[in-house]
Amino acid sequence: METSGISTAYQTNLCDRPLSAIWIRAAAGDPRRGWLMASGQPVPVALGRGGIIANKREGDGGTPRGTFRPRQLWWRADRHPRPRTFLPSRAIRPEDAWCEDPYSRHYNQPLRLDRDHGGDRLTRDDHLYDFIVEIDHNTSPRIAGLGSAVFLHLARENFGPTAGCVSMTKSAMLQLLRRLGPQTRIVIG
Repeated sequence: METSGISTAYQTNLCDRPLSAIWIRAAAGDPRRGWLMASGQPVPVALGRGGIIANKREGDGGTPRGTFRPRQLWWRADRHPRPRTFLPSRAIRPEDAWCEDPYSRHYNQPLRLDRDHGGDRLTRDDHLYDFIVEIDHNTSPRIAGLGSAVFLHLARENFGPTAGCVSMTKSAMLQLLRRLGPQTRIVIG
């Protein structure tokens, strides 16, 4: 007999669908720290060293204010099994990088490192990029200088600020990935 008022099947079905939205806000007293709210559960996050800002510019260290969508998950398959998610996923290869050069035609896009292309390597010695959720900040259209490589990724041990991304613990990331889909709104600010 069901006594909780919500059937177990209904609760299970809620977890089998992507979230409609998550919210990210700065913490009181420290603009470089914040909270991500998903399904009513607060998750501590690190934000950009410039806090949440409305007019994002390349290199300013700010986390952009706005509403975004997750595009895909990138993950280190050499370190972790593919996590469960509704997002399209791609294993990070050693030659994968991200273009942060506003003068490049590849600005704010993934690229392959070679003699002709430099970029921010996605295979890092630390674990910050073991899981990267690419979001659609400055993508349609891409405008040179308005910011690149804004991701959700793993946090430093001390929750130090990012260069403009939102970072969290591995356990929080894995729980969030289970509920993220391409239509989930990421509301920052």
